[in-house]
Formats: sequence, structure tokens, C-alpha cells
Amino acid sequence: MELLLLLGIPLAGSALLALGGHRGRAPEINALVSLLTFVAAAALTTRVIADGPMLAWKEQFFIDPFNVFLVTLTAFVGFTTALFSRPYMRIEEQRGKLSAGRLRLYHSMYQMFTFTMLLALLTNNVGILWVALEAATLATVLLVSLYRTPASLEAAWKYFILCGVGIAQALFGTILLYLAAERVLGSGGGALLWTHLNEVKGSLEPTVLSIAFVFLLVGYGTKVGLAPLHNWLPDAHAEGPTPISAVLSGLLLNVALYAVVRNKVLVDGALGSNLAGNLMMGFGLLSVVVAAFSLSRQKDVKRLFAYSSIEHMGLATFAFGMGGPVASFAALLHMTVHSLTKSAIFFAVGHAAQKAGTQVIEDIRGLINVSPAVGWSLMLGALAILGVPPFGVFASEFLILTTAMHEHPWATPFLLISLGVAFAAIFGKVQGMVFGDTTAQRLPHAPAAVPVFAHLAIVLLLGLYVPPYLAQWYRQAAQMIG
Repeated sequence: MELLLLLGIPLAGSALLALGGHRGRAPEINALVSLLTFVAAAALTTRVIADGPMLAWKEQFFIDPFNVFLVTLTAFVGFTTALFSRPYMRIEEQRGKLSAGRLRLYHSMYQMFTFTMLLALLTNNVGILWVALEAATLATVLLVSLYRTPASLEAAWKYFILCGVGIAQALFGTILLYLAAERVLGSGGGALLWTHLNEVKGSLEPTVLSIAFVFLLVGYGTKVGLAPLHNWLPDAHAEGPTPISAVLSGLLLNVALYAVVRNKVLVDGALGSNLAGNLMMGFGLLSVVVAAFSLSRQKDVKRLFAYSSIEHMGLATFAFGMGGPVASFAALLHMTVHSLTKSAIFFAVGHAAQKAGTQVIEDIRGLINVSPAVGWSLMLGALAILGVPPFGVFASEFLILTTAMHEHPWATPFLLISLGVAFAAIFGKVQGMVFGDTTAQRLPHAPAAVPVFAHLAIVLLLGLYVPPYLAQWYRQAAQMIG
């Protein structure tokens, strides 16, 4: 029942908002649908914690400690982003940037995006996982191009083409995975079910699995934003509506990385070696280095934090590649705190850009004077994402770095230098935006400060104290992965 509600609510909400997404109360309906989705996710999580992993609907859906925490995180960030988008999208409408038709498209595709993310996380079928991520690509292409400016259309096409090519690689990898499984499990849908594949992973053909994982990593890694496949991400963040930047960084990247890790478990069991982990470490480390050294050249504030997302997803990918209980625990924690922190930062950046009337960093000044809530939220968010203690990002980065020092000391200098360069670039730019003289104007609608500080409060809590039930949750997932 909980599973049916979790998938049915956003799908029904998408249909409802496709008809009335332009009306006066549409933002509130969007937020209400997201709230109901979050409640359904919490109910499903409670059941899984109490009863353990569950299969549903003829084994087509599988929920375990790994994906159920991502389901809860996805539903929560989706709800808080819907709250943020209420005043944000109303201001965009009043400024003439959005018509009634585009508002219907925005609200409808927002719920469709939520549905596809949840479907990708919950499905036990690796084929449906691919379909769900392809559907998410199509939904977000429409959202990135919402303003219909030349720059937004170019960003949407770049996103569509690059991610389309990437998802095609993932499809080929999925086909190879099925061919390997067919020899053991026989033809039919059972050879696509992850739980069946996991049971016989030691009997799968190692060579085919190796080739399959390369295509799967390249394909899904494109959607994670791993270098050198990351070029779509800064443009999509910069040109789309800010609520979409928040869910792209906070949700889509996590779900794509989840798909990679699910396949890594199968490949590790088939090969008995760390080939998959070494590939993930290589792509992850490259992403951290490329993103860190790209930050100082950014002039657009949303592009700045888009490159920060590439850096942090590279760090999580590197941690999953190292494997083992500590590194996997750290990667799961890092995915959580990055999602919460980066979405909070985009909430603050959205209001800041509306106040200043621009996304150019040099033209956004003195936010703390014109709106202390926006100024402090941006500064605290920047400190959190840069790994300043006692925020949770510091805890996850500390675990990743200490594990790398112990197991892969060659990688430690690259990580430390990159994190230092990223700190200097982001802190130097954000400090000027928050303090100093300003020409910004007050907005007609009060900024949605509650989602920002709620996210930052959770990130602060996770840096000081991880509740025992949450720590056990992470440990169970890390044990299954690593």
C-alpha cells in the first residue's frame, strides 16, 4: 500500500497540475502533493526498518536499506524545494518570464520528475531503472528550457544530446548484463531482476560483466556529472529555473550514482577483483580535480555551485570505488549531506539572483544588508559545502580522506590540493556576495527561509551526532555495497 501511494501520488499530481498548474493556488497544490509523497516515503521507510528488505508486485520492486534512505531523502528534498519554488516562481511570473502554459509545464514536469526518480530507486528491474532515468532526462530537458531564451534552449539541447548519448551507452551495458544473466537464469524477465542477478553473480561471465560495467559507468556517469562527461551540468544549472538546479544537484545525481553502485555490486561478485572500484576511483578523482580547478574561472553563481556538485559527486564516486564498510559509510553520508547542503545553497542563490536581478557574481553584493536571511543562509551553506566543521560535510570528507590515506595514499595529495583550491575559490567569491555595498532591491514576496535553515540544521546535526538508527541504516547499506 505504501509503495502504491509513493508512486501514485506524484503521478496523479503531475496529471492534475498539467490541467491546472497555471492557477493561483497551483504552487500550494504542488507543495501539498510533495508533502503527501514525503509522508508516503516515511511510511515505507518505517515499514522497511521494522520488517527488513521487501519485494513487491511480482518482484518488480525491491526495497532495502540502500535505496530506502535515498527514497526518503528524495521525497524530503522534493518537498522542501516545492516550498521554495512557491515565492520564487510567483516572482518569475510577475516579472513576465513565465506564461500560464509554462507554469503548467513546470508544475506538471516537477511531479513527473519526482515520480521518475522514485521509480528508478524502487524498481528491482535493471531495464525499468534505465527507462526511469531516460524519462527523468526528458522531464528535466523541458524544465531546463522553461524560459525559452536562446541560452536555455542551447543548455537543454546540450543536456539532451550528451545525456542521450550517455543513456544509450547504459542501455548497451544493460543488454550485455542481460546476455550474461540469460546463460545462468534463462531467458525471460527474471534475468533483469537485480535480486536474481545478485544471487548468481558469482556464476556470471566475468569478461561480459567487465565490458558491461564500462558502458554502464560511462552511461550513468554522464548523468552523475563525472568528468569528462560533465559539460551539460553547469549549463543546465545556470539556465534553468533555480528550483530545478536544486533537485538536479540534490536528487538526479544521487539516483544516477545509485544505479552505478547497484551494478558495481554485481561486477565485484562476478570478477572477484576491484576492476569496477578502480574505474570509479579514476573517474571520481578526475572529477574532483577538474571541478576544483574550474571553480575560480566561474562568473555565474549557479555555474559556480554546479561545478561544486561535480566535485562532490566525484568525491562520493571515489569513496564507493574504494569500497569497504568505512568508505561506503562515508560515501552514503556524503550523498546525504551534499544533497541537503547543495539544495539549500541553490535556494539562497535563487533569492539572491532575484534580488540583484542577475546571476553574475560580481554584480551580487551586500546580501546581508538587504536580506539577512538570504545573506546568512548563503554564507552558512557555503561554509557547510566547503567542509568547515562542525557541519556534516566535514565528517564525511574526513572519513573519505583518512580511508584514502590508509588504503590509497597516492590519491591523498590530489584530494587535499583539490579541496584546498575549491575552498579558496568558493569562499572568496561568496564572501564578496554576502558582505559589502549593495544595489539589490527587496522582493515582493518574502524569501522561503524555512527550507534553507531546515536543511542546514540537519547537516549541522549530522556533523555533531548521527542518530543511532540512522547510523545502523548506513552500516547495513554499506555492508551490502562494500
